[in-house]
Amino acid sequence: MNLPNRITMTRIFLAILLIIFMIFPFDLCGIYFPQYQVFGSLTISIQYIIGGIVFLVASVSDFLDGNIARKRKLVTDFGKVMDAIADKVLVNGLLVVLACNGVINVAIPVIIITRDIFVDSIKMVAGSKGKAVGASILGKLKTICMMCGLTLTFFYNLPFELFNVNVATGLLYVATVLSVISGIQYYQVNKEFFKEK
Repeated sequence: MNLPNRITMTRIFLAILLIIFMIFPFDLCGIYFPQYQVFGSLTISIQYIIGGIVFLVASVSDFLDGNIARKRKLVTDFGKVMDAIADKVLVNGLLVVLACNGVINVAIPVIIITRDIFVDSIKMVAGSKGKAVGASILGKLKTICMMCGLTLTFFYNLPFELFNVNVATGLLYVATVLSVISGIQYYQVNKEFFKEK
């Protein structure tokens, strides 16, 4: 297994570890994470700060494995598949966890996951007919907004929270809208594969 693939597998491990960490009932085990009141009424939990740090490490690894694979010409089919799985586990898994915890609107993971299923289906149909479907610019912008929004969510929207501007939620909503638009774009570009002959 080459270096980029090892980084990808590490990201999958971190994603699963992070999801377990965020949903594990520590209170039932008598474990309570310290909470601190900062900047007046803002209360932060160390659990979310730890989660945010792990998420940042996993996000940086996503950037690293792709760059290394392209620069060293180590791109493999295994790497492409596992990279996509790692991204879905990390982002979609966390969206569900945050929605269940009441941190974000439940509509966000529902729309994002539905869109991903739709786009993945298009990619499978196109792939079965010999065409590779690459990521669109809107899809990449969606990913950037999603990663930044999730990072800010873990870190309590700081420093923007000091100015009472909810940038974290705003970015997640923008990412959701971009995901829908890019999904429609994927269909428009590949709709000929769905025509019956």
